[in-house]
Amino acid sequence: MPEVNYIAVLLAALSAFVLGGLWYSPVLFGNKWAALTGQSEEVLKSGSMPVIFGGAFLLNLIAAFVLAMFLGPMPPSHATLAGLSVGLCWVAASLGVNYLFERRPLGLWLINSGYFVLQFTAMGAIIGAFN
Repeated sequence: MPEVNYIAVLLAALSAFVLGGLWYSPVLFGNKWAALTGQSEEVLKSGSMPVIFGGAFLLNLIAAFVLAMFLGPMPPSHATLAGLSVGLCWVAASLGVNYLFERRPLGLWLINSGYFVLQFTAMGAIIGAFN
């Protein structure tokens, strides 16, 4: 198992958490995402915020850790491109399959996939910078 820099993993997870907060806020795509998913303001506020945000951070931490294991020691430029490839070719493509069968809107796929592409690109860049 490759050596993992835990500070890089923590920063990568934090970057995904911050990016998600901005990406899904009204500043960027939050309103369009809510409309495409049929979420109302009441529904969005009804969940347990500690569970939702804590769970999101934990899952981002797991994703960053496993990405760091896959990347191993790699130059920053390669790690960034590898992160881009993971987001685009694994995550976005996999979501695309589901969205096709579920007949979900293209706009929703673009919003959600766009987040993951940027998330894993940023994670790769951060992890690569610590190698």
